[in-house]
Amino acid sequence: MKGALICIASLVLVPLAGAPQQAQPLRAPLTEQATKALQTQVMLARAGYSPGEIDATTGSNTQSALAAFQQNGGNPGALPEDALTHYRITEQDAAGPYVPDIPSDLAQQAQLPALGYRDITEMLGERFHASPSLLRRLNQDAHFAAGDDILVPDIPNGVDPTRPPDDPSSQAAAPAQSGEPGVIITVSRGQSAVVVTDQNKRVLFFAPVTTGSEHDPLPIGHWKVTGIQHNPQFHYNPDLFWDATDNSKAIIKPGPNNPVGVVWIDIDRPHYGLHGTPEPSTVGKTASHGCVRLTNWDALVVASFARPGTSVIFAE
Repeated sequence: MKGALICIASLVLVPLAGAPQQAQPLRAPLTEQATKALQTQVMLARAGYSPGEIDATTGSNTQSALAAFQQNGGNPGALPEDALTHYRITEQDAAGPYVPDIPSDLAQQAQLPALGYRDITEMLGERFHASPSLLRRLNQDAHFAAGDDILVPDIPNGVDPTRPPDDPSSQAAAPAQSGEPGVIITVSRGQSAVVVTDQNKRVLFFAPVTTGSEHDPLPIGHWKVTGIQHNPQFHYNPDLFWDATDNSKAIIKPGPNNPVGVVWIDIDRPHYGLHGTPEPSTVGKTASHGCVRLTNWDALVVASFARPGTSVIFAE
C-alpha cells in the first residue's frame, strides 16, 4: 500500500477446520485503527448486529450497529482477539463459474443465463461478509487459487448464497427462531436500519438497509409478508422506474448479481419488498427505488425469521 502507514497488528487466529496445526498468533497487515474496526465489526456480526460489509473501517453502518448494540446492553469493549481465521480455497471455489463482464444495461443482463459472481474475491467476500478489497489487503501475497490458505473474518455461519437454503451443504444462517410467531420486522427510514424483534420486543437481528428516495419514498405503514422467494428472477418493468431509459421489459436470471440479490421478501404493498443486492458496499449509503435493500447475507437472515403473515412496519 504505497504511501500508507502500515503497522503489523496481532490477532489470535482460529485454525482452519480440520487442519492439524494449533492456533497461532496472526500478524495481519492492518493499522491499529483498522484492526480495532475489524474486531468491532466481527463482534457486532457475531452478536446479530450486522455492520453490513466488513471493511475494517468505522463507517456509518458500523456506528449505527454499535449504537444499537450498546443500547440493548452489549459491551462495546469486549473486542474479540480471534477476529480472523484461515480458510483454504477449494477447487470448487476456484472453478466458479464466474461472470467477469456483467453489463450495466438490464436488457443486456437479461441475455445472460445467470448473474453469478464476477470473480473469486467477490464470492469469498460475500461468503465471509467482507469487502473484496479487505480480503486482498489481508492476503497481499495470495493468488486466490485452489489450495491457497487465506485470512478471512471469523464470522458465524459464513453465507454461500449460491446454494439454495434446502441444500444440506448450504451455509446460510438459519436462526432457531425462524418463522417464530409474533416476530415483527421494522424498517426505520431515519436510521437506515431493519430491526427484527420478538413478541417481547427482544432484538433478534439488526442490519443496515437502503430505503426509498425522494422519487420513490418508503411507503410508511404496516404491512404483512406474503411470500419469500430464494434465488429470484427480476422482472424489470420500466413503468415502475422514474429514471428508466429503456422502455423494454426484461427478465433477469437469478444469481448474487441479480438486481434484487439472492432473496425477495414480498409484502402486501404491490411492487414492494425487502431484498438483497449485488452491491453490498452501497447498502445504507445510496437510495433505492422504494424497496428495502440489504446485503445478500443480511437479507437471508431476515428471510429466515419471516413467513407469510409476519408483520412488517415501515417507519420514519
